[in-house]
Amino acid sequence: MLKQKTLRGSFSLYGKGLHTGVNLTVTFNPAPENHGYKIKRIDIEDQPIIDAVAENVGETTRGTVLVKNGVKVSTVEHALAALYAAGIDNCLIEVNGPEFPILDGSAKFYVENIQRVGIEEQTAVKDYYIIKSKIEFRDEETGSSIIVLPDENFSVNALISYDSKILFNQFATLEDMQKFPTEIASARTFVFVREIEPLLNAGLIKGGDLDNAIVIYERQMSQDRYDKLADVMRVPHMDSNQLGYINHVPLVWDNEPARHKLLDIIGDLALVGKPIKGRIIATRPGHTINNKFARRIRKEIRLHEIQAPTYNCNETPIMDVNRIRELLPHRYPFQLVDKVIAIGANYIVGVKNVTSNEPFFQGHFPQEPVMPGVLQIEAMAQCGGLLVLNSLDEPERYSTYFLKIDNVKFRQKVVPGDTMIFRVELIAPIRRGISTMRGYVFVGENIVCEAEFMAQIIKNK
Repeated sequence: MLKQKTLRGSFSLYGKGLHTGVNLTVTFNPAPENHGYKIKRIDIEDQPIIDAVAENVGETTRGTVLVKNGVKVSTVEHALAALYAAGIDNCLIEVNGPEFPILDGSAKFYVENIQRVGIEEQTAVKDYYIIKSKIEFRDEETGSSIIVLPDENFSVNALISYDSKILFNQFATLEDMQKFPTEIASARTFVFVREIEPLLNAGLIKGGDLDNAIVIYERQMSQDRYDKLADVMRVPHMDSNQLGYINHVPLVWDNEPARHKLLDIIGDLALVGKPIKGRIIATRPGHTINNKFARRIRKEIRLHEIQAPTYNCNETPIMDVNRIRELLPHRYPFQLVDKVIAIGANYIVGVKNVTSNEPFFQGHFPQEPVMPGVLQIEAMAQCGGLLVLNSLDEPERYSTYFLKIDNVKFRQKVVPGDTMIFRVELIAPIRRGISTMRGYVFVGENIVCEAEFMAQIIKNK
């Protein structure tokens, strides 16, 4: 399985804030396993830390603003998009002000510095949230929608639509996050001339200029009013009859605005807190609907805190029943694992098909057959035994025996016709022939049983 990642070293970036206009420094540091993204305000006494998760988003006007206990950090989405697309799971970000510097309005400089310092693989397994069924969120008022569909990887499709004579309907697609640096990272933020006055009146974009945003003039206004806005933007006066893009640097791509919206989606979904395996299809996205959708995904994660392994009955098993018999001493009616469908250094996934012919159903609630809980635990333990024995030379010469069982929970009945999926993982490395494991039994997407157990590996006489 893929492992978690962090930065190999630290780096800092300097620049002015888009909204405040003040000079800022943001520093990205390596972080330990299972740390996630956290932002520290080093300019405030006690240096408060904000977890970069969707529930902490307090504002979404022209950017994503994280808020906790009255402390704010805004314009975080471009940096988070760069970290997320690079596969970085853990990072401590320090900033000496209320927002990240806007830089050139893209994620380019974040990506370049991540590539410069490098990425380090950690020991812990990367914890994906796998989309197994369609999830949809719509905003009927704005016409915006985000849909996520099952997929083996994370990909994003973005469609933007504005009532504009210049910015027509555009779409952008990113199928492979490894192409983020070349296809998305340099896409700059954009603003319409008609939006500048309201934003200034709201106390925003004090640091905005043509070095950090694409400005789009698509609705004609009086020359006098246009001249005043040109003064605000610190650019020469222009002909108010001439519509089009206003920028120092030409568009990187014809669909650069759509690509930037895709960048924002990635940055906002980084606040889910886990990497996603699924295909995002976003229509008329913005920070508000992005955040609402990220919160919806986090709610789904809480409802399915431990996800059932993916089981495709058409795939050839890693171990079939014959190989299992070679490793385990159990025979009918006590061989309770039919096949193994996945195995790694510290985990195993096994399957048992529960039929009406199981001998224990004859006496265990025969009028309403229920698989005994102790046999569910035994089946998990057999699966764990296969994990341990598979790591040994000459595994046929060894057996595993229970030493202890803890934290057992039975959540629902297992009945004839159910397919039990076992996921068993090592809690700690095997030492002196002692293994400690945690196991889950799933039927469909639901956990039916879980337990922790300790076993001893003993050489057969």
